[in-house]
Amino acid sequence: MAARRAEELRALGATLVAVHHIGSTSVPGLEAKPIIDLMPLVTSLADLDRDRGPVEALGYRWHGELGIAGRRYCTLEDAGGRRLVQLHFFAGDSPQVRRHIAFRDYLRAHPEAAAAYAAEKRRARDLHPDDTHAYTDEKDAWIRRTEAAALAWFGERDTVGRRQEAQRAERA
Repeated sequence: MAARRAEELRALGATLVAVHHIGSTSVPGLEAKPIIDLMPLVTSLADLDRDRGPVEALGYRWHGELGIAGRRYCTLEDAGGRRLVQLHFFAGDSPQVRRHIAFRDYLRAHPEAAAAYAAEKRRARDLHPDDTHAYTDEKDAWIRRTEAAALAWFGERDTVGRRQEAQRAERA
């Protein structure tokens, strides 16, 4: 379903740079609500704002930044009002991109961190079963700590990859 939803965003044409599947549904085995989070990257937010018609034509509701500077947030719901997809648009050079990718990849590569996140989500849900904002706030400290570890890991992984690439180039 995530791949199909990402493919539909090609309606944006040249404004769309890439689409990343993020959020809990992007981590195999992680307990998740059945809501797909996608992070489409665009040439610029100005281009997207000018060319938002195709997104709305796909049935998405446009919410603007909605509390996160440099983001455009859109949601898609089914006929019964149940949320299906959340789009978190960023310009391709936004620092938010690295943060989201690092967190996702870290959870994918560290099953113990993914299990701890599942436990944190259950704890937050049990404390705030009827308040999604309080649920999100409750998880925030855990996410920030893990995000810091993820960014450090991601940076080290990039450094090692660049070093290996340079070594291969030297041998060629």
